[in-house]
Amino acid sequence: MASMFEFLQITSFSLRDLIDIALVAFIAYRFLLLMKGTRGVQMTLGIIILFLFFRVTRFYNLSATEWLLSNALTYVFFAIIVLFQTELRMILTRIGVVSFWAGRNQSEDGVDEIVQAASTLASRKIGALIIVEREVGLRSYAESGINLDAVISYHLLVTIFFHKTPLHDGAVIVRKNRVVAAGCFLPLTLDPRLSQELGTRHRAGIGITEDTDAISVIVSEETGTISLAMGGKITRNYSGDELRNALRGAFAGRKVLKESDSPAREGREEA
Repeated sequence: MASMFEFLQITSFSLRDLIDIALVAFIAYRFLLLMKGTRGVQMTLGIIILFLFFRVTRFYNLSATEWLLSNALTYVFFAIIVLFQTELRMILTRIGVVSFWAGRNQSEDGVDEIVQAASTLASRKIGALIIVEREVGLRSYAESGINLDAVISYHLLVTIFFHKTPLHDGAVIVRKNRVVAAGCFLPLTLDPRLSQELGTRHRAGIGITEDTDAISVIVSEETGTISLAMGGKITRNYSGDELRNALRGAFAGRKVLKESDSPAREGREEA
């Protein structure tokens, strides 16, 4: 007790120390928030368990096991880069995006064309995947498809996703008021919380929003429902007016996704 009292006497905290501790706590909180719901949570837990097991072997002087783990832990840094490459890319991308400017590239005219096209395609149960670029460029994904660089319009979007057209099986990327490319290939989400019954189209729509700040408008071919994905999360059953309000809200920096839907309880959606 006396030693603790002496420690408190000789230890002095300045305002700089408090700010330092607060910054560390904030960084740790933001990191955990970004990792929430991703594979990184399980992998982080595995690394912590491995480190604790190493400390136990050292405490009980288990020489052979300690030697094995000490050599393995030498390569943990490189393992982290490999295992967490998706999560690290997502974190760095989000850090680099200035939220003040987010979503100012899309005009109201472009939103109306997307909403009208999505509503028409949904009523006919024609699958569609429309990706709206924001601050993070999607050039590498656009190059995987067919370059169009055409003014966005309701008729163009409906025509692209019509069953008999060569470009219907893929994603359309929209930048400002132009359709940049169609038939694009996108990364699929690996979120373990998602239903295994989600189709390729929905997983691609979610996947692109995990790596970038893009917004995905997804129309189900089986049910004709309209879904919206942003920030790695998806919600379903949007009406035309709800979709319009959500897109306008996203470009204005307001909340987009509805609270009610949970991606873990999605029904079957075909690609």
